[in-house]
Amino acid sequence: MRILYINNDGSGFADYIEVAEGTTVQQLFQSKIPGGKPQNYLIRVDRQPAAASDVLREGQRISFTPTKIEGAVV
Repeated sequence: MRILYINNDGSGFADYIEVAEGTTVQQLFQSKIPGGKPQNYLIRVDRQPAAASDVLREGQRISFTPTKIEGAVV
């Protein structure tokens, strides 16, 4: 199935991708941000906060936005 993937990590980009039926938010996060910690990202589906166990559906949009920027001074 096709979803819109918005990656706000680094330079960021948006593109339609194909994912398998039954793919969860957690599975997609692990495949797109290997080694990333979900607690360091705002993870949203259709602009709403998403649970790791949420199953993605055709046509949805998902975004991963880091809450911590490497090299930023706090």
